[in-house]
Amino acid sequence: MSEKLSGYLIMGVSVAVLLVVVVLYNFVTPQQPSFDILIFPKVNAILNSLVSLCLLSGLYFIKKKDIKNHKRAMMTAFVLSSIFLILYVIYHSFGQETKYQGEGLMRNVYFFILITHIILAGGVLPFILFTFYRALNKDFTRHKKIARITYPIWLYVAVTGVLVYLMLYV
Repeated sequence: MSEKLSGYLIMGVSVAVLLVVVVLYNFVTPQQPSFDILIFPKVNAILNSLVSLCLLSGLYFIKKKDIKNHKRAMMTAFVLSSIFLILYVIYHSFGQETKYQGEGLMRNVYFFILITHIILAGGVLPFILFTFYRALNKDFTRHKKIARITYPIWLYVAVTGVLVYLMLYV
Protein backbone atom coordinates (compact mmCIF):
# COMPACT_ATOMS: atom_id res chain seq x y z
CA MET A 1 0.00 0.00 0.00
CA SER A 2 1.35 3.42 -0.89
CA GLU A 3 2.30 5.98 1.74
CA LYS A 4 -0.38 8.35 0.47
CA LEU A 5 -3.15 5.73 0.52
CA SER A 6 -2.07 4.61 4.00
CA GLY A 7 -2.23 8.20 5.20
CA TYR A 8 -5.77 8.58 3.88
CA LEU A 9 -6.78 5.28 5.47
CA ILE A 10 -5.26 6.22 8.84
CA MET A 11 -6.94 9.62 8.84
CA GLY A 12 -10.24 8.08 7.71
CA VAL A 13 -10.19 5.51 10.51
CA SER A 14 -9.23 8.19 13.04
CA VAL A 15 -12.04 10.52 12.00
CA ALA A 16 -14.55 7.65 11.89
CA VAL A 17 -13.66 6.55 15.44
CA LEU A 18 -13.91 10.12 16.71
CA LEU A 19 -17.29 10.60 15.01
CA VAL A 20 -18.65 7.35 16.48
CA VAL A 21 -17.63 8.44 19.97
CA VAL A 22 -19.11 11.94 19.52
CA VAL A 23 -22.37 10.60 18.09
CA LEU A 24 -22.77 7.96 20.80
CA TYR A 25 -21.94 10.41 23.54
CA ASN A 26 -24.19 13.23 22.32
CA PHE A 27 -26.95 11.87 20.11
CA VAL A 28 -27.85 8.32 21.11
CA THR A 29 -30.83 7.80 23.40
CA PRO A 30 -29.68 5.83 26.45
CA GLN A 31 -30.90 2.25 26.67
CA GLN A 32 -31.18 0.11 29.75
CA PRO A 33 -28.58 -2.65 29.40
CA SER A 34 -29.35 -6.24 30.31
CA PHE A 35 -26.07 -6.50 32.23
CA ASP A 36 -24.20 -4.46 34.86
CA ILE A 37 -22.68 -1.67 32.78
CA LEU A 38 -21.01 -0.13 35.84
CA ILE A 39 -18.16 -2.65 35.61
CA PHE A 40 -16.90 -0.91 32.45
CA PRO A 41 -15.23 2.12 34.12
CA LYS A 42 -13.25 -0.18 36.43
CA VAL A 43 -12.23 -2.46 33.55
CA ASN A 44 -11.23 0.56 31.48
CA ALA A 45 -9.14 1.95 34.36
CA ILE A 46 -7.38 -1.41 34.62
CA LEU A 47 -6.80 -1.42 30.86
CA ASN A 48 -5.39 2.12 31.00
CA SER A 49 -3.12 1.09 33.88
CA LEU A 50 -1.84 -1.85 31.84
CA VAL A 51 -1.36 0.38 28.78
CA SER A 52 0.69 2.76 30.93
CA LEU A 53 2.86 -0.11 32.15
CA CYS A 54 3.32 -1.38 28.59
CA LEU A 55 4.30 2.07 27.36
CA LEU A 56 6.80 2.52 30.18
CA SER A 57 8.28 -0.92 29.59
CA GLY A 58 8.40 -0.21 25.84
CA LEU A 59 10.46 2.89 26.54
CA TYR A 60 12.72 0.92 28.86
CA PHE A 61 13.28 -1.79 26.24
CA ILE A 62 14.05 0.63 23.42
CA LYS A 63 16.53 2.49 25.63
CA LYS A 64 18.22 -0.90 26.21
CA LYS A 65 18.07 -1.54 22.43
CA ASP A 66 15.92 -4.62 23.07
CA ILE A 67 13.84 -4.28 19.89
CA LYS A 68 12.02 -7.61 20.31
CA ASN A 69 10.60 -6.76 23.74
CA HIS A 70 9.99 -3.13 22.75
CA LYS A 71 7.83 -4.38 19.88
CA ARG A 72 5.96 -6.78 22.19
CA ALA A 73 5.30 -4.06 24.76
CA MET A 74 4.07 -1.58 22.18
CA MET A 75 1.88 -4.13 20.38
CA THR A 76 0.37 -5.10 23.74
CA ALA A 77 -0.28 -1.42 24.53
CA PHE A 78 -1.96 -1.04 21.14
CA VAL A 79 -4.18 -4.12 21.63
CA LEU A 80 -5.15 -3.07 25.16
CA SER A 81 -5.92 0.47 23.97
CA SER A 82 -8.08 -0.98 21.19
CA ILE A 83 -10.01 -3.09 23.70
CA PHE A 84 -10.38 0.00 25.89
CA LEU A 85 -11.80 1.96 22.95
CA ILE A 86 -14.34 -0.76 22.14
CA LEU A 87 -15.49 -0.95 25.77
CA TYR A 88 -15.58 2.85 26.02
CA VAL A 89 -17.86 3.05 22.97
CA ILE A 90 -20.11 0.28 24.34
CA TYR A 91 -20.32 1.96 27.76
CA HIS A 92 -21.22 5.35 26.31
CA SER A 93 -23.68 3.84 23.86
CA PHE A 94 -25.79 3.16 26.96
CA GLY A 95 -25.62 6.85 27.85
CA GLN A 96 -23.79 6.33 31.12
CA GLU A 97 -22.32 9.47 32.63
CA THR A 98 -20.94 10.15 36.08
CA LYS A 99 -20.78 13.63 37.58
CA TYR A 100 -17.78 14.70 39.63
CA GLN A 101 -18.85 15.39 43.21
CA GLY A 102 -15.76 17.19 44.52
CA GLU A 103 -15.54 20.88 45.33
CA GLY A 104 -13.01 23.69 45.51
CA LEU A 105 -9.49 23.28 44.15
CA MET A 106 -9.92 19.54 43.50
CA ARG A 107 -12.86 20.27 41.21
CA ASN A 108 -10.64 22.58 39.13
CA VAL A 109 -7.87 19.96 39.09
CA TYR A 110 -10.36 17.29 38.02
CA PHE A 111 -11.72 19.38 35.15
CA PHE A 112 -8.21 20.34 33.98
CA ILE A 113 -7.22 16.66 33.90
CA LEU A 114 -10.50 15.65 32.25
CA ILE A 115 -10.44 18.34 29.55
CA THR A 116 -6.79 17.76 28.62
CA HIS A 117 -7.41 14.00 28.66
CA ILE A 118 -10.41 14.29 26.31
CA ILE A 119 -8.67 16.65 23.87
CA LEU A 120 -5.48 14.58 23.69
CA ALA A 121 -7.37 11.25 23.56
CA GLY A 122 -9.38 12.57 20.63
CA GLY A 123 -6.24 13.59 18.76
CA VAL A 124 -3.71 10.87 19.54
CA LEU A 125 -5.18 8.02 17.45
CA PRO A 126 -3.76 9.12 14.07
CA PHE A 127 -0.35 9.63 15.68
CA ILE A 128 -0.47 6.11 17.13
CA LEU A 129 -1.52 4.65 13.79
CA PHE A 130 1.18 6.53 11.85
CA THR A 131 3.79 5.50 14.42
CA PHE A 132 2.81 1.84 14.07
CA TYR A 133 2.60 2.08 10.29
CA ARG A 134 6.15 3.41 10.08
CA ALA A 135 7.49 0.76 12.44
CA LEU A 136 5.75 -2.06 10.59
CA ASN A 137 7.17 -0.75 7.30
CA LYS A 138 10.64 -0.57 8.86
CA ASP A 139 10.82 3.20 8.32
CA PHE A 140 12.59 3.55 11.66
CA THR A 141 13.94 7.06 11.10
CA ARG A 142 10.44 8.48 10.63
CA HIS A 143 9.03 6.07 13.24
CA LYS A 144 11.41 7.43 15.85
CA LYS A 145 10.60 11.02 14.88
CA ILE A 146 6.83 10.64 15.27
CA ALA A 147 7.16 8.35 18.33
CA ARG A 148 8.78 11.24 20.19
CA ILE A 149 5.48 13.10 19.80
CA THR A 150 3.10 10.13 20.11
CA TYR A 151 4.62 8.47 23.16
CA PRO A 152 4.19 11.24 25.77
CA ILE A 153 0.67 12.03 24.57
CA TRP A 154 -0.38 8.37 24.63
CA LEU A 155 1.15 7.90 28.08
CA TYR A 156 -0.56 11.06 29.39
CA VAL A 157 -3.92 9.89 28.05
CA ALA A 158 -3.52 6.44 29.65
CA VAL A 159 -2.39 7.81 33.03
CA THR A 160 -5.01 10.56 33.18
CA GLY A 161 -7.68 8.01 32.25
CA VAL A 162 -6.82 6.18 35.46
CA LEU A 163 -6.75 9.45 37.42
CA VAL A 164 -10.20 10.43 36.14
CA TYR A 165 -11.54 7.03 37.22
CA LEU A 166 -9.97 7.36 40.67
CA MET A 167 -11.33 10.86 41.13
CA LEU A 168 -14.84 9.78 40.13
CA TYR A 169 -15.14 6.40 41.81
CA VAL A 170 -12.61 6.03 44.63
